[in-house]
This record gives sequence, structure tokens and C-alpha cells, in this order.
Amino acid sequence: MLKSRSKILLLFVGIALMLLPGSDSSFGAKAAPPAPANQDVYKYLKLFSDVMSIVQDNYVEKVDQKKLMYGAINGMLRELDPHSSFLKPEDYKELQIETKGRFGGLGIEITIRDSVLTVVAPLEDTPADKAGIHANDQIVKIDEQPTQDMSLMDAVQKMRGPKGTKVKLTIIRKGEHKPLEFNLVRDVISIQSVKWSTLDPGYGYVRISSFQSGTANDLRKALDHLDAENPGMQGLILDLRNDPGGLLDQAVEVSDEFLDSGLIVYTGGRLESQKMRFEAHKNTKEHRYPMVVLVNSGSASASEIVAGALQDHKRAIIMGEQTFGKGSVQTVIPLNEGSALRLTTSLYYTPSGRSIQAKGITPDIIVKKENHKAEEAQGDDVARIREKDLPRHMEIKKSDQAPKPEAAKAEGKKLVEQDNQVRRALDLLKGYKIMAQMQFK
Repeated sequence: MLKSRSKILLLFVGIALMLLPGSDSSFGAKAAPPAPANQDVYKYLKLFSDVMSIVQDNYVEKVDQKKLMYGAINGMLRELDPHSSFLKPEDYKELQIETKGRFGGLGIEITIRDSVLTVVAPLEDTPADKAGIHANDQIVKIDEQPTQDMSLMDAVQKMRGPKGTKVKLTIIRKGEHKPLEFNLVRDVISIQSVKWSTLDPGYGYVRISSFQSGTANDLRKALDHLDAENPGMQGLILDLRNDPGGLLDQAVEVSDEFLDSGLIVYTGGRLESQKMRFEAHKNTKEHRYPMVVLVNSGSASASEIVAGALQDHKRAIIMGEQTFGKGSVQTVIPLNEGSALRLTTSLYYTPSGRSIQAKGITPDIIVKKENHKAEEAQGDDVARIREKDLPRHMEIKKSDQAPKPEAAKAEGKKLVEQDNQVRRALDLLKGYKIMAQMQFK
């Protein structure tokens, strides 16, 4: 039984802390007869116990009780939604390492789609990215071991490892006639969640690649650099493309940085403890300039919270492509032996009451990305993975320091030249300034 001071982890792809409600159960009291609903539970528990006993007594080989139990729990949770799962002790440790934003591995984000281990996206400037791994690549072998019956966490563990060690991936890619083999060398993956640059005098660019602890502080540092470099800022582009999410509290703080009042996001579930509201506060430093937020199908969860809040408050124009559509909340509950349960407990809603679960955020202005390397390799009909494509998805019923200014300027020029979505967003901000100076009769 969970105590009132037990801490659990609240996930939006990433993790934030909250408290689990307590129990009013009293020990020593006379047991009440089971409710009708509980009678069904007892019946099925008896069935489970019978099956386990038969397997233990009759299976051709001696069975590992722990392995059987873990398998049974996994099977139960697989009947729910794609984000609910059982975390073995080693899986739970991996999850905790991942949220710190620094680990040894390849820098590759994966999911299971149509029972196949599939790449969502490689992280920027990582071994996977530099080797040419693409979104939608299907990983069929890891070090010659087939991935057909491999769980997601097992695959993650096999690709993680100390810096300098090697791992071989065998990949099937659309448009290729035979499997591709990649011999990769693991590195320390240190995610710099915030990068910034000046695109043109007066126009800034900030990219958030994930919502790690300290992301909001890094954002404020980036904005201070941009303000100092561009007195009287005329506009800002906030790039949330391919941002898979992260910590809820950081998503709220990032949204709050650009809002002075009003609701940012709220959650709803079956229990009162699952119903939370997060409000904006008056900022000590205001950012009074127009904004464009860039999103695409890789923008999920926490990044959708930010985009939805700024869109509903009409604080920014959302530009790009439809977002991923992950609007569910996962609670991670620590269990015995260092294991944990990750369970979908509620949904989150934008300030106007929209649930984006399996729908996503629709941009105000649709702009497709040109010359995307995965699209070049796989053709124009490449299908990007979204929440609605995952099996058993829920349907809705009615910290590193910012780069130095010199490097930021060079990066800004490159962005404008090579990225059509950034270029369109910059043109829109410039157009806004021109229109504001015009007089209409």
C-alpha cells in the first residue's frame, strides 16, 4: 500500500514529481464482504494462480518464478495503451538516467510500430545522426540479435553502453533493396536542450530539443543573450520541431516565460488527485515581441503543451506541420525490488479545453519541410509516426550553457539559408513589423 508521502513520477514522455494520495485503510478492523466487482477480481486471480501452478508442476523444464511473474505483469499492461508498462529494476534505472540528459549510447529515439522496432528520430549531433540513421528506419538486428521479440527497454539497454564501445545495427529502409548495416561507436550523449542564435538584426531564434531539468533557466539565459545582442527585439522564433517532450514543470515554466496570466495546462482523470491546474504568473522581465513557434510530427507531449498554451492565448503563431498528438499523462509508481509501474492516469488539456490525444496541435500556418534527409532517402510518401499510429492508442471520447555569440551568429545565417520553415517564420515576423507600420484608410 502506498503511503501519503510516497513520491511518484509524472511523465509527459519525460518526468516531473508529484505526491501520491494517502490511504485511509485501518488495520485490525473486521473485513467487509467483497463487493461484486471485487468478486470478479478474485475469480481471475484464482485462474491466474491455477495456471501458474500448472506451469510450475508440468512444464518440460524448471521455470523461473520471477521471469513468469514479470511476463504476466507485462502482458497485463500491454492490454492497456502503448505508454503503460512494467519497468524491471534495470528498466527503471534506465528511465531515471535518461531524464538527466546525459548517458552513454547512440543518440537514437525508438518505438515499436507494427511489432517492429522503428526509429522515431536520431538526436542531433550524435553517433546515430552522424552515421546517417533516418526516421522510420526499421531496426531488425542489434549486434546480430534479431529484435522481433525484443521489448523496447531491452533494445534501449542493448544500444546503451560506455563511450568508445561498438554496436552493430541492421536496418531495413524503404527504397533500399537489401538491409543496411551500421557499425556505430557509442559516445556520451549529453543533450543540450536549449540553443540560440540571431537570424537577422532584431530577430532571434531559440531551439528547445527536449525538456530536461534546467531547460527553463537555459531558455532565460538564451533570451538575455538575444536581448543584449539585439536591443529592442523585433521577433522570436521558438523551434520545438522533433522535441519529444520531457519534464512537465519545465514545459509549464517555458510557457510561463511568455505569458503573464491565465491557464497554461490542466489535467483530468478518474481521481481528484489526478486533476491539476497550472497558471501563468506576472514576469519580472517582459518579452513584448511577436513570436512564431515551429512544430512538426516529432513535436510531442511537453512541446505540445507549450505550443497549445501559446496558441490558445494568441501569444504566438504556430507554424509547421501537425504535431504527434500525445496528450496522456503517465505516473511512474516505484514497486518492490527496484521495479516500477508506468501507468496512464489522466489526460492533459490546453487552456481552451482541447485534448490533443491522438490528434495533435494543428498549426495556424501549414509549412512542409523541404529537403528533409529522411524524405530524400525514402520518397515523398514517407509516413511519419504519430500517436494515432501506435497500437492501442487512446481515443478521446466526447543545461549546458548557450553557445558564444560568434557561433550563434554563424548558426543563425546557416539556418535561414538551409531551413525553409525557419525562413518562412522569419519572413512572417518581418512582415508583421511592416504591416504594423502601415496606415490603412
